[in-house]
Amino acid sequence: MRILLIEDDKVLGETLKDYLSIENIELIWLWDERELPKVIGKYEFDVIVVDLILRYTSGEKIITTLRKVGIKTPILVITAKSSIKDKENCFIRGADDYLTKPFDFKEFVLRLKALSKRKHIESIITIGDITINLDGKTIHKGNEEIRISKNAWELLSLLIKKKGEIVDTETIMNYIWPDKEVGEEIVRAYIKELRKILPSDCIKTYPGRGYRLL
Repeated sequence: MRILLIEDDKVLGETLKDYLSIENIELIWLWDERELPKVIGKYEFDVIVVDLILRYTSGEKIITTLRKVGIKTPILVITAKSSIKDKENCFIRGADDYLTKPFDFKEFVLRLKALSKRKHIESIITIGDITINLDGKTIHKGNEEIRISKNAWELLSLLIKKKGEIVDTETIMNYIWPDKEVGEEIVRAYIKELRKILPSDCIKTYPGRGYRLL
């Protein structure tokens, strides 16, 4: 799971980063919300966590902007604001959940996991004669389990999340290798690995653009 945190409290941000690493949850943390446009187009997130009281703008405006540009990722608000009016305002703008500070870190993680599942209506995906369990991270053809590399699994998961959409090559590279410089040829190699196990023609190539899972 990869989370985007927009929070200018550096103590809280560092604490959440350490805690989530224990839970094997990757955190991309922005303490300066003005950097959001650079990040939102570079990475794929399972949940976006937004504080309402920020240095340069408000969390409410960020929620509105994200929804206006078509970002459908679940949004969790964390804030010291606790009134019903504040909560209503956030939900109207498109927030999915609301957690008032101070909060228990375990509850925070539980809410993240619940929200991340909203993005995937089904955890069991069938493609031809292949059954993919997203939660269990397994692939079966009949009773036979098929094993693929970790990077191939990450690529398959991304294509499933974006099924029916063209996923550009840059998005794939930033999703699987966020901290490494890799070329398009490595993406093609893992696409080839997936094509060996999936039904023919279920991954369509768009030269110069990316790939789409049909």
